[in-house]
Amino acid sequence: MYKQAIVAATLFGMIAVILGAFGAHALKEKLEPELLNTFETGVKYQMYHAIVLLGVGLLFAHNPSAWMVRATWMFVIGIVLFSGSIYALVAMKHAGSVGLKGFGILTPIGGLFMILGWIFTLLGALNTVQKA
Repeated sequence: MYKQAIVAATLFGMIAVILGAFGAHALKEKLEPELLNTFETGVKYQMYHAIVLLGVGLLFAHNPSAWMVRATWMFVIGIVLFSGSIYALVAMKHAGSVGLKGFGILTPIGGLFMILGWIFTLLGALNTVQKA
């Protein structure tokens, strides 16, 4: 087991549940449907990757690979940048902030980190030492 991945997975999963409930109840009446949909996208990707992080942490017990450690950090950075920037952009748009400048670029950069996490997980799986 890779403790850092398990801890990150549980924290991100818990936060996703809290934000999902917040969106479904408190924000439903306050946000336009398009912004609410965008917010929900951030929550979904956060939860999907929290579950993946849990899997990476458990896979590490069977394959203690540096690739799994790298994958963990790619997923953590990806979640923070991708979902975090979506939450911030929704809040800024709702508040009427204009001129978001380059802030929106964090979302695709976060997505790139998530893709790297998947690639590193694959490399870790391909480098598994077979035991007889």
